[in-house]
Amino acid sequence: MFGLLHDWPARQLEWVRARFAGHTLIVHRGFPRGWLKEQLRQPGGGGHLRLGSRRLPALRPTPIEWLAQGQVLPLGLPLLLRIRERDARVRHLHRRVGPVHPSEIAWFLDELEERHHAWLRFLRGPGRIETLAGIAMDDNEVPTMLEHPTG
Repeated sequence: MFGLLHDWPARQLEWVRARFAGHTLIVHRGFPRGWLKEQLRQPGGGGHLRLGSRRLPALRPTPIEWLAQGQVLPLGLPLLLRIRERDARVRHLHRRVGPVHPSEIAWFLDELEERHHAWLRFLRGPGRIETLAGIAMDDNEVPTMLEHPTG
């Protein structure tokens, strides 16, 4: 029995990797009225999975809730999470007084490899995750957007 409990984090992380590798999640506690509707209007906006965290922490979390509770919620919400086989990149979706505009998510994804607020490395061992800091938490502008003015 105790062996099963010891393996629990490893099984949770393996399930997250198997199910969500290659996907982008938006983890949040709610958005202003109309934000999600606008997000769905954006190119590719319907392809992002959304995880509402209002009910967390759960006593028996699902694997994705386990990842959110232990690794993501301490970073602050809302945020964008791109999960890959060996790691996850995290970018805040908050700027100054509220969430960024949904149209900016595409820009964030384009530069997520170099400009992320956190990098979650999935290590060997039972569900071990190393969290590395990226850009400053208050740095949430999109330089590529500023370099390519429209109009």
